[in-house]
Amino acid sequence: MKLAEALQERADLNRKIEQLRQRLQNNALVQDGEEPAEDPDELLIELDESIDRLEELMAHINKTNCLTTDNGETLTDLIAKRDTLNVRIRSYRDLITAASGAARRYSASEIKILSTVNVRFLQKKLDEMCKQLRETDNRIQSLNWNVELI
Repeated sequence: MKLAEALQERADLNRKIEQLRQRLQNNALVQDGEEPAEDPDELLIELDESIDRLEELMAHINKTNCLTTDNGETLTDLIAKRDTLNVRIRSYRDLITAASGAARRYSASEIKILSTVNVRFLQKKLDEMCKQLRETDNRIQSLNWNVELI
């Protein structure tokens, strides 16, 4: 099984587990004399089996991420780099948006609002980070589809 297939199965299991949790809640109580729409005991068995499979997959995915390298970086390193680039990009975008907002003045006597940062410089830096993010994500996706799950 390729790593990408395991990642897809993990995502499917997470969705299934959430749906099972909701179905269990929906069938946890019934009116006296009524039957639940679904048997909670059967749902619990299915939930436990799904969680067990998720645990197994997560362990294999994590081992694979730690042992797979590309140009001296592990897949774990690349994922951390991608995640932190996303945080940095969001922060820079928010700053650029805030600093780019033009304050409207109706007369020369009103207080003039000025940006405290160099928006042009920050935008160039943001563009470079976006490029790094695309390249990093492409490396991760390539590895995901070419590496066998350990």
